[in-house]
Amino acid sequence: MFINIGFGNFINSQQIISISRSDSAPMKRMVQIAKENNNVIDATQGRKTKTIIVMTSSHVILSALLPETIASRCEGKHIYTEEIRKEEDENE
Repeated sequence: MFINIGFGNFINSQQIISISRSDSAPMKRMVQIAKENNNVIDATQGRKTKTIIVMTSSHVILSALLPETIASRCEGKHIYTEEIRKEEDENE
């Protein structure tokens, strides 16, 4: 199942380890280390990073949405399955 993390970017919700705020020093260090290892995916579209999502693949994803917004989408309010995406593609 995929969730929208903002600006038309989707991630696999089953591979999320954590959803965290980006304003602490340890989180900033983690992002810097991930950048050095080429494991960062920036999905902010040039906006301020508000959320850091850690994936099971060791990738760190940056989002401009609030952590609460992404967490609520993970709870099922905005989960996109393969069937829903196919329906949306057919309707366009």
